[in-house]
Amino acid sequence: MVTAAKKGDKAALEAADKKWHANAEEIAVFLSSANPNWKQEDVQGMMNEHLKFTADEAVARIQKDYAADVAAYDMVHEAILKMADHLSNGIIQQFLDKFKD
Repeated sequence: MVTAAKKGDKAALEAADKKWHANAEEIAVFLSSANPNWKQEDVQGMMNEHLKFTADEAVARIQKDYAADVAAYDMVHEAILKMADHLSNGIIQQFLDKFKD
């Protein structure tokens, strides 16, 4: 995606973006099948949010808009922490007996 964006190749960028989001969907399908506490639409929504913020960060960096780059990085960081909490909570719920005192 970054290479296509740097070259200004819209067709390649769109193809890479579709592939990126398809991968996120595959991961969401896999995770939701592995744990009943991870609903596919929830995981996929978080993954797509993360991808959007990551793309925003890359665009800002390419455009040398460093203030926007830093702001987007903060959003990426927040989104991934939110996803980590969601996944951790799902594991705790799935194996509650392992987390009791």
